[in-house]
Amino acid sequence: MAEVGEDATAGEEAQREGADIYNEEGVIRASFLAHIGAAIADRDTVTLKRDVSDLHQSELGDLLEALMPDQRRALVDLMGADFDFSALTEVDEAIRMEIVDAMPNAQIAQAVQELDSDDAVYILEDLDEADQEEILAQLPFTERIRLRRSLDYPEETAGRRMQTEFVAVPPFWTVGQTIDYMREDQNLPENFYQIFVIDPTFKLLGAVDLDRILRTQRAVKIEEVMHETRHAIPATMDQEEAAREFEQYDLLSAAVVDENERLVGVLTIDDVVDVIQQEAEEDLLRMGGVGDEELSDTVRATSRSRTPWLLVNLGTAFLSASVIGLFDATIEQMVALAVLMPIVASMGGNAGTQTMTVTVRALATRDLDIYNAGRIIRREAAVGLINGVVFAILIGLVAGLWFQNPGLGAVIALAMVINMMAAALGGILIPLLLDKFGADPAIASSVFVTMVTDVIGFFSFLGLASLWFGLG
Repeated sequence: MAEVGEDATAGEEAQREGADIYNEEGVIRASFLAHIGAAIADRDTVTLKRDVSDLHQSELGDLLEALMPDQRRALVDLMGADFDFSALTEVDEAIRMEIVDAMPNAQIAQAVQELDSDDAVYILEDLDEADQEEILAQLPFTERIRLRRSLDYPEETAGRRMQTEFVAVPPFWTVGQTIDYMREDQNLPENFYQIFVIDPTFKLLGAVDLDRILRTQRAVKIEEVMHETRHAIPATMDQEEAAREFEQYDLLSAAVVDENERLVGVLTIDDVVDVIQQEAEEDLLRMGGVGDEELSDTVRATSRSRTPWLLVNLGTAFLSASVIGLFDATIEQMVALAVLMPIVASMGGNAGTQTMTVTVRALATRDLDIYNAGRIIRREAAVGLINGVVFAILIGLVAGLWFQNPGLGAVIALAMVINMMAAALGGILIPLLLDKFGADPAIASSVFVTMVTDVIGFFSFLGLASLWFGLG
C-alpha cells in the first residue's frame, strides 16, 4: 500500500508542477518513470490518462524513449485515443517504427487524421509503400491527396517537411473579409504567421504578415498591403538549403511552391529548427563514419552501419604499415625510432582532424567557397608551419635528452614540421576536393586525412633517420 501511495504522489506532484517530469540534469525523474511503469503494469488507464495526456509531445517522446519496449507498446494501447501521436516525431526512428509496426493500419489512419500534415508525413514516410497506400486509402479525399503529394517529393526536401495547411486569400478581398474568414473558418491551422495571396490557379502572388493585418483598416484591400514573397521555397529544394534561407533572412515561415509557382504548403520555423538539428547530427555522425546511427538501433544494425568505413580504414592502415615495412632494417638498427614513430603520426593526425573539422563545418554552412578558399588554405598552411615549429622544438629537445642523441632530436623535429604542414593542407584540401567531386566530405574526410598524416609522418621520420644516420 505504501508503494501505491508513493506512485500516486509522484503523479499528482508532476501535475501540480505543470508536468515537470525532469530532474536537475534534464533527465526524466526516476520516481515519475516508476510511477508510469507501475500504472502500465496495473493497466491503470485512469492514472495514465491523468498523468500522460497533458504532457507536451516532446516530453511524451522522452518518456517513450525511457520506457522498455513492451511498456511503450502497452502505453499506446492503454492510452487509446488519448495518446498524442505527434510524440512519435520526437523519438528515434527505431522506436517510432517499433510502435507503429505493432499497430493495425486502421488505427494509424485514424491517428494521422488528428496530426498536422508535416507530422503525418514524418510518420508515414518510413512505412512500406503497401502500408502507406492502405493507410492513405482510409483517409478523406482531400487529406489523402495532400499527404500523397508530400510523400511524392524526394526525401529531405522542403516538400517533405512542409505543412499543407495554410491560410490563403484572393487579392481583391478586404482586410475585414480576411479577418472574418480567419475567425469563422474552423479548418484553419492552429498556428500561422502569414496570410498568402493567390490567384484562381493557386499561383502565389504575395503575402501579408498578421501584424500588418491588425494595423490596417477593414476596408483596405489585401492587394494594397501585401508584399512579394521574396523567399518562396521550391518544394524540391533540399531541406538544408531551405533552413539556410531561414537563417539568412530571419524568417518565421515561408511559402513552398511547386514547379509552376503554385502554393502547395508552408515551411515554419519549428520544422526548420528540427532540420538544423538533424543535419548537424548527421554531419557529426558521418565524420565518425557511423552514418545515420541512432541510440535505439539494435546491435546488428549498429555493427552493419559502422563496418564499411572500418574496412576502408583497414585498407589505409595497411598502406601506412607498408611504409613502415620499407624501413624495417632501419628500425632494427635503432629501436628508438619505433618508440618515437607514434608521436609524429599522432600529432599530425590530431592537427589534421582540427583543420578538417573546421573545414567540413564551413562547407556545410557555405562559409567556405571559391572566393575565400585560397585565403583559408594559406592561413591553415601558416598555422601548420607555426605549430610544427613550436612542437618540433619541444619534441626535438625531449627526444634528444631522452635517448642522449641530438641527431635523433633533429630528425624528429624536421619530421614534425613536415607532417604538421601535411596535416594542415590535407585537413582542408581533402574535404574541398571531395566536395568538388560531389562526395560528402563529412563521411570520407577523416579516413583519408588520417591516411595522409600516417603515411607522410612515418615516411618523413624514417626516411630522414635513414639519411641522417646512414641506416638501412
